[in-house]
Amino acid sequence: MPATILIVDDERDLLDSLRFSLEREGFCALTAQNGSSALSLMGQSPPPDLVLLDWMLPDMAGTEVCRNIRMTERTRGTPVIMITARSEEIDRVVGFELGADDYVTKPFSVRELLLRVKAILRRRTADDPATEEQHYELLRVDHDGHQVWVQNSRVTLTALEFRLLATLLARRGRVQTRDTLLNDVWGVQVDVTTRTVDTHVQRLRKKLGAAGQYIETLRGVGYRFLLPEREATH
Repeated sequence: MPATILIVDDERDLLDSLRFSLEREGFCALTAQNGSSALSLMGQSPPPDLVLLDWMLPDMAGTEVCRNIRMTERTRGTPVIMITARSEEIDRVVGFELGADDYVTKPFSVRELLLRVKAILRRRTADDPATEEQHYELLRVDHDGHQVWVQNSRVTLTALEFRLLATLLARRGRVQTRDTLLNDVWGVQVDVTTRTVDTHVQRLRKKLGAAGQYIETLRGVGYRFLLPEREATH
C-alpha cells in the first residue's frame, strides 16, 4: 500500500503543488488548510503515515498541531516535517523539541523535500522490527509505544529525546560523534549546531535519573551508551 502523506498549509497553490508532486511519486496525499482540519484527518483510521506541517496556520500554530500529534497515543510515532519561513536556529530547536522529525524552510526545493520524505519513511520502516519492549538493567524501553521506564517509574521524553535514546541504545558500546547523531537523530542536512546535541544529551541524562549514567561522554569525540557488564565480558 502506498504511504499516505498529510499536507497542512494555508497556501492553496502550495498545497496543490505538493499534492501533485507526491501523487506523481506514488504517494496518497491528503490536504488541510488549518490545524483543526489537520487534527480531524489525523483521527482517521489508519492515520496518515507522515505529515508535512506549516508553522503559521490561521487557527493555531503548527507547533500546537505537532504537540497534539505527539500527545495522542495512536499518532505519537507519526513522522512530522515542519515547513516554515521561520529560519532561525531557535525556531528549529523549538520544532525538534516538540517532536518534529525534520525542518524545512521556505522557499524550498520540492525535489529535496521529496527526498526527505522518502528518507524518513525508509528510516521508519527500518525501525519497525524493534517494536518489542527492551530491558537494559534499570531501563525499560517500549519502542512501539514510545515509552520509557527507569526502575519501573515512567519517564516522559519528547519524540526527539526518545529517538536520541533509542539510537544510542541500539548502538551501545560504539562511539557516536555529534555529527553522526545530528544526521541520524535530527535528520539530513539539518541547520543546527553540535551544541544542540550536547544540550539534549544533558536533558536526557537528567530525565533518566539513575539510568543517565549509561550515557558516557568522550571529550572531543561524542557519546557512547555503555555496555552492561554481562555484554562487555563476552
